[in-house]
Amino acid sequence: MPAKRVTAEKGAVKKSSASKKTASAKGAAAEKAGVEKAAAKKPAAKKAAAKKAAPMKRQAPAKKPAVVPRKAAAAVKGVAPAKTVAAKPPRGESRTALVRRARRIDRELAEVYPYAHPELDFENPFQLVVATVLSAQTTDLRVNQTTPALFAKYPTPEDLAAAVPEEVEEILRPTGFFRAKTKSVIGLSKALAEDFGGEVPGRLEDLVKLPGVGRKTAFVVLGNAFGRPGITVDTHFQRLVRRWRWTEETDPDKIEAAVGALFPKSDWTNLSHHVIWHGRRICHARKPACGACPIAPLCPAYGEGETDPEKAKKLLKYEKGGLPGQRLKPPQAYLDAGGKPAPPLGAG
Repeated sequence: MPAKRVTAEKGAVKKSSASKKTASAKGAAAEKAGVEKAAAKKPAAKKAAAKKAAPMKRQAPAKKPAVVPRKAAAAVKGVAPAKTVAAKPPRGESRTALVRRARRIDRELAEVYPYAHPELDFENPFQLVVATVLSAQTTDLRVNQTTPALFAKYPTPEDLAAAVPEEVEEILRPTGFFRAKTKSVIGLSKALAEDFGGEVPGRLEDLVKLPGVGRKTAFVVLGNAFGRPGITVDTHFQRLVRRWRWTEETDPDKIEAAVGALFPKSDWTNLSHHVIWHGRRICHARKPACGACPIAPLCPAYGEGETDPEKAKKLLKYEKGGLPGQRLKPPQAYLDAGGKPAPPLGAG
């Protein structure tokens, strides 16, 4: 092979090799620049994605059509209403099914206790608000046995406002916590005499300003003395609505809101009577009479108490057990249904 041709071929190989190296270096540099550029774009892309995603996070989920009224307490000027709390249905039970079951329980109880009424003796709103304050930490029966002497001596707010505390304490001693209760009833009587002309106000925001009067007492007065709907969340009511799984709440205001959302407002007062009466007569705290309970098929807690019918009957109280009720002067409907009036203090 001629020397010139060999030299030319060697030169071509070297040139090709050099061009490949140059191209490879350029490709590597381009690739590196692309990676760096992409890395630089990532934070910006993340920020842009975050900006797009942020509004989605803030968006509230679409609300389902309400099955029942969700507002459980009337908005009252000057008084914060109980917050609306949706009752949490038992596992496997829809909210619609819960509403139906709750209302059916109330209908059944209305048939069992058609004569249900407030179990405090009273003749006017003043007597009712005082009796309700006195009923804390004691039975309605003991209050009913105590108030006749109190109202005979102090028939009006003005009379009780001017009373000697020691004399009132002596009358109220049987109710327990008589010193604190004396302070409350004298205080609320002074407030009624000075601020409301000796009349019990018919508005929630005014009632809760009275000494010793909270939402529960106010709703008792509004519902039974003024005919304004309200839910009375006492210890019986709290116990039963949790047993029935109408709500898991433990705070009285939240219970009031959750249960109120299951029923029309017009039902609230009678609903309170039905539940409380059932709690006092059949669905007791320690030994519920499950075997004698008329709503056993609807109760998720059936079996917590005595299920034997004969043994359960022995646990029934008041007229259900053939015993006197709590009122010395009960309504005629209660007497017609077989109820017996309670004996006065010291009798029997």
